[in-house]
Amino acid sequence: MKLLAIGDAQRIQKYLPDLPIVGQVELMCVGRGTPDADILATAADADFLLADAVSPVSEDLIAGMPNLKLVHSEGVAFDKIDLEAARARDIYVCNNAGANAAAVAEQTILLMLACLKFARTGDAAVRDGEQIVMKERLMLEGIRELGDCTVGLVGLGAIGTQVARRLAAWDCPLRYFNRSRRSSEVEEDLGVAYVPLEQLAAECDIVSLHVPVTPDTENLVDVAFLARMKDDAILINTARGELVDQHALAATLEAGKLAGVGFDTLSPEPVQIDHPLLNLSPEATARTFFSPHIAGVTEGMFKRAHHMVWSNIARVVAGETPLNIVS
Repeated sequence: MKLLAIGDAQRIQKYLPDLPIVGQVELMCVGRGTPDADILATAADADFLLADAVSPVSEDLIAGMPNLKLVHSEGVAFDKIDLEAARARDIYVCNNAGANAAAVAEQTILLMLACLKFARTGDAAVRDGEQIVMKERLMLEGIRELGDCTVGLVGLGAIGTQVARRLAAWDCPLRYFNRSRRSSEVEEDLGVAYVPLEQLAAECDIVSLHVPVTPDTENLVDVAFLARMKDDAILINTARGELVDQHALAATLEAGKLAGVGFDTLSPEPVQIDHPLLNLSPEATARTFFSPHIAGVTEGMFKRAHHMVWSNIARVVAGETPLNIVS
């Protein structure tokens, strides 16, 4: 039996779990971006495929692997995997849902606070010898506390739930929108109130995105969504860049709307220097804060994720149904 892993070989080796199945399966690694033809030339006989969450798994690749039984995302995202091609051959597609929930929730709070507390411009001011000038300016303009902000969570899955639990410490009024409304018991436990998406966009001081990329959610935050938001609202995205119309957001910021944007992920990736959100005017740039898509890539997440991957391989080998099936 053979596992083909698309991604960083050192990372994959580092997080090999202490499970018997690891010694029973031959592991082959290829780098992200390796052409399908090159992969198939050396690993067409693989039984299992593990893919970096941003690496495409195409119809051609799936079709060229006759022994394939399982395609597993290394992370939570699975939008780069051709689900139809896998479904046509009854190949399991699984992800690591929940493995990064706590880590992403931490990064979400960081980005909220970075925007509220002027982390980007404050740091620059101190380094430029303008500390007191910045302090006096901000005291006059006003610095909002997180607890005074109504926060809207778009998506209340594993990550949205963990964000809600952490925001409870700040006593934030919490709103949420989810494809299916959660039970009254869950809402009470988390202290969240359900509202339609349009209402959430219009009422919340902070809007935070926590949904996967699907045909229904791609460019969810578009011109109309941004127009509904408060002029001084903050938009947070620790999910996927494809959820936001990047050009529409750039235009919105240039028009002077939104007090802050805190993103862990842009689209497309890898992000290039000609990206519209990296070429804003100085005034608009001052209201942005980016991290390099690291929210869900902590050591703890990788340990949990790779344990799940190999456990699912063991389940398939044993004729059992794997966990976290997305297709």
